Amino acid sequence: QVQLVESGGGSVQAGGSLRLSCVAFGYIPSNICMGWFRLAPGGKEREGVAAICTGGGKIYVADSVKGRFTVSRDNAKNTLYLQMNSLKPDDTAMYYCGADYLSMTEIQALGARWYNYWGQGTHVTVSS
Repeated sequence: QVQLVESGGGSVQAGGSLRLSCVAFGYIPSNICMGWFRLAPGGKEREGVAAICTGGGKIYVADSVKGRFTVSRDNAKNTLYLQMNSLKPDDTAMYYCGADYLSMTEIQALGARWYNYWGQGTHVTVSS
């Protein structure tokens, strides 16, 4: 099993930046998939933002954040990062870190339904 702890959320103005971190504890093989997902206020489903699988060999980023968000992973620290630049009010959401041992395709890696392990979330608010 794996336990996940997110941090780094906060309130920023539009155009600002934030860096989220997700530390993983437990059994962390190099091929584990880890990803960032978000749930907007009033939203019903978590939207896939970015994910890294197979030890960093495969990186997936949603079109909605491509060019603004960068996902990275430090395997030595068992930590997943999400650097968020040029933030927009539409980026306001609870951001969750997910992980799973399943070998995933790109569609699966950005699909919350494929992940079985989740952190508690960290809130991001972007004001205009």
